[in-house]
Amino acid sequence: MKNFYWLKQIASSQSKLERRLSLGEYKRAISWSKYLVSSGAEIKNGGEEEWSADMSLLYIGNKFASGRHSRIYRGVYKQRDVAIKLISQPQEDGELASFLEKQFTSEVALLFMLRHPNIITFVAACKKPPVFCIITEYYPGGSLRKYLHQQEPYSLPLNLVLKLALDIARGMQYLHAQGILHRDLKSENLLLDEDMCVKVADFGISCLETQCGSAKGFTGTYRWMAPEMIKEKHHTKKVDVYSFGIVFWELFTALTPFDDMTPEQAAFAVCQKNARPTLPSSCPKAFNRLIHRCWSSNPEKRPQFDEIVDKLEKYAESLDQDPEFFSSYEPSEGYTLSRCIPKCMASRRSPSLRP
Repeated sequence: MKNFYWLKQIASSQSKLERRLSLGEYKRAISWSKYLVSSGAEIKNGGEEEWSADMSLLYIGNKFASGRHSRIYRGVYKQRDVAIKLISQPQEDGELASFLEKQFTSEVALLFMLRHPNIITFVAACKKPPVFCIITEYYPGGSLRKYLHQQEPYSLPLNLVLKLALDIARGMQYLHAQGILHRDLKSENLLLDEDMCVKVADFGISCLETQCGSAKGFTGTYRWMAPEMIKEKHHTKKVDVYSFGIVFWELFTALTPFDDMTPEQAAFAVCQKNARPTLPSSCPKAFNRLIHRCWSSNPEKRPQFDEIVDKLEKYAESLDQDPEFFSSYEPSEGYTLSRCIPKCMASRRSPSLRP
């Protein structure tokens, strides 16, 4: 856990907008004015790349989110509603500036190649040090975390929990099929469009599986982070499966994982005590079993997203046919039915139809 201090310095998680800026942040924010003609106006031209934006057609509106080194604005690009992420390089810290530039380059390269209904839509970008810009489609539903925190605990209907979980799993299935590890999957990095469709977002610390080494110096988020990453060990795609298990728990509970602990305390509990958020007895056994498999301390015991999507699709099909499906279904190892059938239904089938 020797990377705690480093994580605090470069963590990109959003801070409360009401927090006052430090003197250094204030000076950097003021320095952006030379790239902004005026509030709500154009950004001056940047570099030329395949993904470069025509900055004369980009207009900035109001800021709606803020991080340690970034500001996110709503805007318009080519008459399209967009979100604009401005990343500021700290001139007084060359190492951090280099890290942020590398992070920007990696994020843009990944976004440029991704096309999926459950992945955030990349529009364009601009690289003009010391300020970088990433333009993506704007999603009016905000983050999944914000939506969940507006709900009463344990209040989401099971069909909505299942629908949202399936959206996330399909997005992650696509990412893994492209050989990409997200490495920071959490409800804050999942966005909702106007139809409540989930979009996986924020690829700042993602990487190709072939290029991911150990987790040394890694900057994820402890409450959602797999134990092998907290321990700075070698990691695989299964770290995203662990995080998905935590997000699945969030969907069912509408609570924050390890809310009674600091991030560091949560990390210690996960690694040293094998602690996990508590699932209530009201959680369907099918969900309970899948969640526990996803956040297993042994990465080899976690399912692939192909299997997760398959299970969730079968659950959704069965729930459509029988609204009481989850109250009677008992999960078992290695089931091979084309769809999940609760015991009470199976018992009423004729012998000729039984497998």
